[in-house]
Amino acid sequence: MKLIPLSMTHKAGFVNIIGNPNVGKSTLMNRLVGRKLAIVTSKAQTTRQRLLGIVNGEDFQIVYSDTPGMVSAKYKLQEFMVKTVRTALDDADIILYMTDVNENPDEHHPLMDKIKTINAPILLIINKTDLSDPASVEMLIQKWGGKLPEAEIFPVSAILGANLDKLFARILELLPENPPFYPKDQITDKPEKFFVEEIIREKILLFYRQEIPYSVEVAVESFKEEEKIIRISARIFVMRDSQKGILIGHKGKALKKVGTEARKEMEDFFNKKVFLELFVKVKKDWRDKERILKNLGYR
Repeated sequence: MKLIPLSMTHKAGFVNIIGNPNVGKSTLMNRLVGRKLAIVTSKAQTTRQRLLGIVNGEDFQIVYSDTPGMVSAKYKLQEFMVKTVRTALDDADIILYMTDVNENPDEHHPLMDKIKTINAPILLIINKTDLSDPASVEMLIQKWGGKLPEAEIFPVSAILGANLDKLFARILELLPENPPFYPKDQITDKPEKFFVEEIIREKILLFYRQEIPYSVEVAVESFKEEEKIIRISARIFVMRDSQKGILIGHKGKALKKVGTEARKEMEDFFNKKVFLELFVKVKKDWRDKERILKNLGYR
């Protein structure tokens, strides 16, 4: 008979993904967690809030953290995003500093000075290797190694899942000994309504151009789960009347497209039928008003 030890060593820690906008942080997070939690688009600043994705094993718990891209703050919402990144740097057990094959290591990267002061292990991720060739990737490895010699470098393709097995294995090795921070059946720290809001916002990012996606915020006003269906009412906030007109579109066709595509993804996410109502409201300069941002969940 096989004896089971009374006390098994358990590892747990926060693995925070940091980097400039649009290098693929959310795609990496989704790959590492094994399901889509973070919304993904080709537009910069898609991620506004920190999102945890929790991966559990019998003797480990990895708490991944997707963070906004580092920006120069021009309004209070961006100030919140910058603060979120700094907090993630401070509480990390392991930092995944993410770049990609398009970033130039010789340019000044605002995060680099801060990262060099961190005591946590740093894994530098060079993403989008599928868009480059081995010689160019090797050159980037050498350059980044010179910029951040204390980091271990992993060239990956998050979208294809290439080399993520080696990255995962190294994360497990570096993870500190701790009891689990969250229940073993928990996969994220966010409530259901957060994912509803993000799915709607993702469709707006995908379907609209220019300033519209960056002028929009979404708030769920009602979430009622019944036996066979979830009934959701959400309000989309814009900053100007002209944006409201563009968002709704001629005879409401544009907003209907957003609602249809968002509903389909929600049904996949919740594995249940969804009835979705969308409304649009003008809330002038909401991005720069602290009280409104707090009401929208930004802390």
